[in-house]
Amino acid sequence: MNILITTIFNYPHEGGLSSHITTLKKGLMSRGHTVDILSFSQLPHFKKKMLAQAPGFLLNKVKQGSGQLFNDRQRQKLLASSIKSLNKQYDVINAQDIFATLASVESGIPTVQTVHGYYSFEAVSRGALLPDSAEDLTIRELERKAYQSAAKVVTVDQRIKDYIHHLAHIEAEAIKNFIDLSAFAPESAKREQTRQDFQIPLHKKMLFVPRRMTEKNGVIYPLLALPEVLEAHQETVLVYAGTGEQLARLEETAASLHLTDSVQFIGSVPFENMHNLYEASDVVLIPSVHSHGVEEATSISALEAMSCRSPVIASAIGGLKEIIVDGEDGLLVKEKDTKALAQSILKLLHDPPYASTLASRARSKMESEYSHLSAAKRFEAAYNEVL
Repeated sequence: MNILITTIFNYPHEGGLSSHITTLKKGLMSRGHTVDILSFSQLPHFKKKMLAQAPGFLLNKVKQGSGQLFNDRQRQKLLASSIKSLNKQYDVINAQDIFATLASVESGIPTVQTVHGYYSFEAVSRGALLPDSAEDLTIRELERKAYQSAAKVVTVDQRIKDYIHHLAHIEAEAIKNFIDLSAFAPESAKREQTRQDFQIPLHKKMLFVPRRMTEKNGVIYPLLALPEVLEAHQETVLVYAGTGEQLARLEETAASLHLTDSVQFIGSVPFENMHNLYEASDVVLIPSVHSHGVEEATSISALEAMSCRSPVIASAIGGLKEIIVDGEDGLLVKEKDTKALAQSILKLLHDPPYASTLASRARSKMESEYSHLSAAKRFEAAYNEVL
């Protein structure tokens, strides 16, 4: 079938949504389908700037949140117009956010929505909306409308499915997040070259945080745990890959704690290079926290690290508890508990065979439960339901 994937966000971009789209497309194409992607990136530059981004920026100066809502609605209108102007005929659209869903439904093409999180709560969490403001309440209502308008709703974990049932009285289908196992296969031979490429000392143990710098990702907590780690294991470096609104806070905290020699911020890393960094790491940290009602879904970063046979320590919240069995294929710690995080890090650094055992079991789990090929088959069935 001819499938169109839509989103009001840029594509590609940093983060799990972009990885999901890339990997889903690959899986669907392997099953013989034609897949195109229409995102904000493909829309005319002038229209994006003049009709959405610039007005949204100015409105936010007047009232926090008003620009966010305006920007999102304008992106919806631009996307709807672009869908209608496409020459190609599509059998189904798979929208990746609520505004893309509302735009896609206008076309009359059967639309399946994939829900990756809690749209309004996440906007509040990152400071884009004020809680319970008029804009927040409007977006919650638009969420409900989008879920009810779609021909079918798919979620990436059970909790989001429950949330949608509560909000919109819709029975969604949960299809767990997934990865391309071949793209994240262990290749330890590249470890030294990767360290050199990113100027990460070869002799130091590497703690890797592959996270966008947002509050809900808990990126501050590995930094706060680092002094205790360094007391017991001085030759350790904490490496962050990602950008976001928390970066300045992290840099200031590292300086105030005199940790600048033990922390590296390498910025945004292309999707195709991430597996090298996982393999160069000694421990991967996924320190997510509850933030304004938002919990981590089935973290793609955690899946990628586990697939690369890298030991993972994650917060015991949300979808992370669905991925990792504590002490079996990774370690779970209480969110925001820097002492517990430091102790878990040291446990793996001081016992490499144990860390290796966890990582090997994690890879086996990825092979049996999280293949993008299996997920593509389930999405294909979801599309067929609405035709």
